[in-house]
Amino acid sequence: MKKVMVFGVFDGVHDGHRAFLKEAKSHGDYLIAVLAQDHIVERLKGHLPEINLAERLEHLKKEDGVDEVVIGDTELGVWEVIAKHQPHVVAVGHDQQLLKEALEKHCAGGGLSFCPEIKLMSYYEINK
Repeated sequence: MKKVMVFGVFDGVHDGHRAFLKEAKSHGDYLIAVLAQDHIVERLKGHLPEINLAERLEHLKKEDGVDEVVIGDTELGVWEVIAKHQPHVVAVGHDQQLLKEALEKHCAGGGLSFCPEIKLMSYYEINK
């Protein structure tokens, strides 16, 4: 079974998220969505998410193609969630360049005993 992992806030799942999840799932058989904790979101974005972690978790569990939802690490850059679940692929969104670079740097530095393949997902135009 080929596992794919995605990371995100998913603060109100919209069509862009759904397209991202669908494309990510196409790279494997089992999709694990990692949900950023509220304090991590605040640190990264400068504000708390509009929807709390528990609600975001429940919303994401209901999305087609998502096989498992897990809570992200309590600290940035430790990648314990990757070590625990050992995905074959980490799919990053078109707007997650910093995440991609941080994971590549961590892998190159020997921070993980293995390094998943990192795939950049397509841009999806959200109609407003």
